[in-house]
Parts: sequence; C-alpha cells; structure tokens
Amino acid sequence: MASIKLILRTHQEDATGHSPLYIRIIKDRKTKFLTTGVKLKASEWDEEKQRVKKSHPNSARMNASLMQKIADAEGHVADNIRMRKGSSAFQLKEAIKGKNIPNFFEYVNTRLQKMKPNIAINTYNSYVLNVEKFKTFMGTSDVYMNEITAVVIEDYITYMTNVSKNEKSSQKNNLVILKMFFRQAIKEKIINSDDFHFADIRVKSESATKNFLTKEQLEKLTKYKATKLQDYDVYVDMFNFSVYAGGLRFSDVFQLKWSNYIEAESRIRVHIQKTKRDHNFKIGQVAIDILKRYKPANPDNDAYIFNLIKDPKRFESDIYYKNQEIKNYNRTSGKKLSNIGAKLKFPFRLTFHLSRHTFSTNALRNGMRIEYVSKIMDHADISTTQIYAKIISEELDKAVDKFIY
Repeated sequence: MASIKLILRTHQEDATGHSPLYIRIIKDRKTKFLTTGVKLKASEWDEEKQRVKKSHPNSARMNASLMQKIADAEGHVADNIRMRKGSSAFQLKEAIKGKNIPNFFEYVNTRLQKMKPNIAINTYNSYVLNVEKFKTFMGTSDVYMNEITAVVIEDYITYMTNVSKNEKSSQKNNLVILKMFFRQAIKEKIINSDDFHFADIRVKSESATKNFLTKEQLEKLTKYKATKLQDYDVYVDMFNFSVYAGGLRFSDVFQLKWSNYIEAESRIRVHIQKTKRDHNFKIGQVAIDILKRYKPANPDNDAYIFNLIKDPKRFESDIYYKNQEIKNYNRTSGKKLSNIGAKLKFPFRLTFHLSRHTFSTNALRNGMRIEYVSKIMDHADISTTQIYAKIISEELDKAVDKFIY
C-alpha cells in the first residue's frame, strides 16, 4: 500500500519562520514529494492531526483545501493501483501529476554529458555543483520538471539565503543555470512553456563594490613582503605582477612560462584560459623587475615562471588534475593574501582578483583611454570596463564635494 501524508519541511524555513508544506508519498520504501503551495510556521501546524491549527486566521479555508488535495491524491493512487498492479511511488506520483513530464535531474545529467566535451571544465564543474545544491534542497532526486513551481523556486532562494549562506550573485548564478536547462527542455519540446516558472522570480541584486588598492596600499603591501614574509613572497609577487601586467587573472599568471615572455619587447604573449583568446601586450617596469628576480641564468622556455607546479608533466597531460591544481593554489593564494590584508588593516578582504581591479582603476586614473584598458584586460564588451570608469567618476565627484563645497 502507498502512504500519503502532509509534511512541513522545517529545514527549508525562511527568514520569517515559515516552512513549505508538501504531500509525501511512500511506496515500496521510496519517497516522493509534491508541493501544496502552502507555507506555515511550525507553531501553526499540527503534525499529529495533519491540520492547520485554529490559531491560524485562515485555518478553516486552508484545511479544506489541504483535505481536497489529499483526497485527490488518494483517489489517483487508488485508481492507479487498480489499473496498474505493482505501481511504484514514482508511477503513483506520475499519475497524480497527470503528465508524462521527465525527471529533472535525469534530464540535466543527460544534457551535461552531451555538453561536457564542448564546455570548459570549470564551467562543467560549476553546473554540476549547482545542480547538486538544488538536489540537496529538494531532498530527493525524483523531481518532475513541472514540480519546480514558482513557490519551489522562492523556497529555494530562501534556502540559499538562510542555509547555504550564498551571496545574491551566487543565488542569481544558480537560478541562471537551472533556467538554462529548462529553456533547453522547452526548445526540445520535452516540456511546455507553461512549465517555466522562473520568469517572474527576481533576486534583488546587491550594489557591486569594486575594491582596489591605491598606490599607498600597494607600497605597504610591497614593504610588508620585503620585511615580514617567507613562503608568502611568491603570492605577493604574483599579485603585484598582475597589477603591472594588464590585470592577468590568477590562472594565467600561475601558468606563465618563460616562452610567454618576450624580454626584448617587454611583452607577454599568452592564451587566456577564461576567454580562450590569444593575448599580446606590453608590461610595466615593476612586472619586469619581478620577472628578473625569478629568471634563472639559462631559463628553459617550457619552465613555469613562478615555479609552483609540482608535476608539470601531469599538469599538462591531465586536464582534471590541472583544473584541480589551479583551484587549490588559487585558494591558497586567497588565504595568504587575506591574512596579509588583515594585518595591514586594509578596509576590504585582499584577494588576488583585486589585482585586476587595481590595474584597471589605476590605468584609467592615470589617463589611459578606456578602450585601451578594455583591450588589455581582454574584456569581451567595453561595458564591463565602464564599471571601473564609473568608480573614477564617483571618486572625482567626492573630491569636488570635499574641496569645493
């Protein structure tokens, strides 16, 4: 026999103390959940009596609606059992939903396997991790695509805020990934556009703050390195190198070889990992001086400049190992730079990516044309670079307010 019961999923409690109420179906020890669209506080739900407590202002209406939902579910289950002996919980759920809609996670896994050869490993891993996070929230891998309603999506946003502690940008990115799979399913005519419930869901963006180091802060960082650091030296050197070498990302600095440095022209030629484009630009004197300190008497063109990679052969032959090594060293860089920034009392967390912000902001402040900055940073769209121009404009406004008014 199948068991049908209302369950208040308190582990998905939102900031107001409300949790979503689901219909739980158990058949042959397999569990499935259907959303009711109702959210309650734990104090408003009587688990034993399976009813909304009378203390709730709309208890009578809500209980009548819930009783009807349970009756409908039980009727569908009874009919299905009579017609199909040995029906599974998944089949019973299918009968209740009334549509031959695919399992969301099975569909996503199929799509990911098809996409894998054509997308970057970091992108693939990001998709997998975000989908796994959504699966953890749902509490089951047996989820129909039309079960992911607006209420479920809103509950998921609440979960990301209160349980996963994700920033707004991460929440938006996660929803973008889920939307991508839904749009593909609609394109393939696997589901109808009516099953797409993301359109009216909005995650309010936080105002982005682009932190960067001033000239004085850069000097403090360099002086601190020279007198206090040991194994931290290379990470500070890589940071400063990026500041004076076009704001190269960590992954690109980490993989720089001597063959990428054209010493006679003070130029770097490199294939950018993120954009997959070849890049060619001159570097500043500070970056050149850093390279001089690392350059051996007879450098091997195939050797890595900052010499952090322990197994170069495996790094170049095993793409998964390479990806993991970049992640691990990037994480180490973040921890070490953060420790330094805290000791120097910087008003923000020092990360490697701030070297990129620092290059662009200082280049614009020193009069470099925005299209040149955009080109050096390998931005696909100049609108991305305009964010830094806005920072300069805001600084100028503050200066005027301070010294004129």
